[in-house]
Amino acid sequence: MSHQMSHLGPRAFNHDQSQDAEQEYDRLRDLARQEASKRGSCFEQSKEAYSSGDGGRAKQLSEEGKAHGRKMEEYNKQASEFIFRENNANGRVEADTIDLHGQFVEEAEEIFEERVKYAKAHGQNHLHVIVGKGNHSVNHIQKIKPRVEQVCQELGLQYATEDNAGRIYVNLTGGEAVMPPHSSHQQPSHQNSGHQQQGQYPGYQQQPQHQQPQQQQHQQQQQQQPQQQDELEQVINAVLPRVMRKLEKACCVVM
Repeated sequence: MSHQMSHLGPRAFNHDQSQDAEQEYDRLRDLARQEASKRGSCFEQSKEAYSSGDGGRAKQLSEEGKAHGRKMEEYNKQASEFIFRENNANGRVEADTIDLHGQFVEEAEEIFEERVKYAKAHGQNHLHVIVGKGNHSVNHIQKIKPRVEQVCQELGLQYATEDNAGRIYVNLTGGEAVMPPHSSHQQPSHQNSGHQQQGQYPGYQQQPQHQQPQQQQHQQQQQQQPQQQDELEQVINAVLPRVMRKLEKACCVVM
């Protein structure tokens, strides 16, 4: 398997989750790794067969390797969709937040790009991106965060690392990445432009200081859930096929 296809490590969930969910995610990724290993073995044997003059055997092994590659892609697709649903559905994150825990770097990049498009199309002016701190990755190196920052730079979006180093605050309007002072999220610790300015995002409305009745809060949560679920479905349906095609190009051996 390509070294580029790496994620945040064994802790793929950003919340307390059942053991069954953890096991299902690990099962799908393990199956993908097994298929990747079989694919590599077939391609290696194919090369050896070709070198020895057995073109028919070489072609057969090459086709077997490609079949294992397709299975690998399908298992990774299932794992990506599974972890994305688990981390982002059912009110686990706020409407202005996306959680990329458990994604391979390429998967995270594509999903983030699609989420930005969706947010802009629906009038959202900022986005909180949960990228993880890299605590469970090899040498504790953050892998998803640099890729998200790179995408922001390519799209001309300013961003800031929040006080929680595993989160990035992205301004979708093209302005500076300065969180509103009364935001429910933490203030950024630094931003890519090297300085901060106090202020509010265009369209930001300060929430009343008094607490809403519990019944009203419950009704609002019920109203938000269908919208978040629709958003989740649109991101998944739009991005995952393209993710798999990109991974195929990165990993397949041309025979």
